[in-house]
Amino acid sequence: MIPTRRFLLLLALGLLPALLVWMIWPDRRGLFGAALLLASYDLLLVILAALDWRRMEKPSDWQVVRSIPKRFMIGEENRIEISLRLPAGRPLQIRLRDEYPIQLEPRDPTEMLIQTSPPLAAGHPRVAYRLFADRRGKYDFGDIVLRWPSRYGLLIRQARIPAAESCRVYPNIVAAQRHVTTSRAAQIPQYGIRLSRYRGQGREFESLRDYVTGDQLRHVSWTATARRGRLTTRQYQVERNQSILIMLDTGRLMTARIDRLTKLDHAINAALSIAAVAIRTGDLVGLLAFEREVVRYLPPQRGRGQLISLLESLYDLEPRLIEPSYPRAFEYLHQHCRKRSLVIILTDLIDGDTSTDLLACTAALLPRHLPLIVAIGDQDLHAVVGQPPAAIRDVYRRSVATEMLQQREEALGHILERGGLALDIKPGPHSGDLSSRLVHQYLEVKARGLL
Repeated sequence: MIPTRRFLLLLALGLLPALLVWMIWPDRRGLFGAALLLASYDLLLVILAALDWRRMEKPSDWQVVRSIPKRFMIGEENRIEISLRLPAGRPLQIRLRDEYPIQLEPRDPTEMLIQTSPPLAAGHPRVAYRLFADRRGKYDFGDIVLRWPSRYGLLIRQARIPAAESCRVYPNIVAAQRHVTTSRAAQIPQYGIRLSRYRGQGREFESLRDYVTGDQLRHVSWTATARRGRLTTRQYQVERNQSILIMLDTGRLMTARIDRLTKLDHAINAALSIAAVAIRTGDLVGLLAFEREVVRYLPPQRGRGQLISLLESLYDLEPRLIEPSYPRAFEYLHQHCRKRSLVIILTDLIDGDTSTDLLACTAALLPRHLPLIVAIGDQDLHAVVGQPPAAIRDVYRRSVATEMLQQREEALGHILERGGLALDIKPGPHSGDLSSRLVHQYLEVKARGLL
């Protein structure tokens, strides 16, 4: 029960007649009369407020429902909707406040006004607001608090509606699906890509068709040509049921932030993009996350269910300020992944010396597996190199940053020389470049039959 300004004003107005009586009879009799008049006025006002309170709506007659997304997405504005189911009655002005997780950023006011117009029939007024998530994990909503005035405007009733529930902020699967539809993957049929213009060793026979000018002679099927009496060409499709294993470094270097997301967040979004594309082509996708020890492992599987499993495995994965152990992670890989796979290592490199273990372990994957190192660049280093020096100190800083970037390129070059693949991703405002380039590289591997 909260008194309104109207109630307090009426309460203060009761002092005027009492003060007038005391001024007319400034003796004990006048003081007694003023006190009696004031007490009677206040008692009448309190009785009126009590009657007003009893006529107010009861929260037990209402139903308040909060609707939240099944999966909150990091880097996206997630819509929360609250609906009230009210019985027929008078028009109301209901103030509503939702106790949202403080770790999430509201993009709209979380205190909202619901205005019901007369005559009010039984209805379901709704309000909505948006929460921006910049960190994965599990978060808790609290209760919903409602306030509305009495019929005579003397009191405000406040009710706390129990509505505690949890939400999970997942990696951005929406962005991953967007990459599937906007990249070359949009042209991938359910059962593979037809590729007659790419050379490679790992393609599967798909069908026969008539020879057209420009077809390579080595694709001509001479037995079919003799049988059909005209030149016939073999048509191929990309191999299906190949294995893709994504290795995620969750160590110290992945704690650095690019804009509002950590490098690990960008790496996870890219991993989901490549997983969505690979699953659509019919390949198997697995996950191995590691720092000092292996913290998550999903054996390669196919199908949409595997994409959901990846989401559940990654939503609460956080980087830690410890050095990763590449030998332990790659030893685990050798023990649990026997089938030849495209091993995508999402990590970061500083220079050749500090990345010796990574380079040695990656080279050891050859020739059983095909390694692809994806190094997510450091935003500060590129910023230092890109700024003109203003003082002697800036010259030295720029020189050191340039040398570190050069050593980084040399380290990745060693992998390319040994037959592996490498991508050096410069940090940008979004992870779109990382996801797009990784998807493009995967499709090139498939097209060329490298796997």
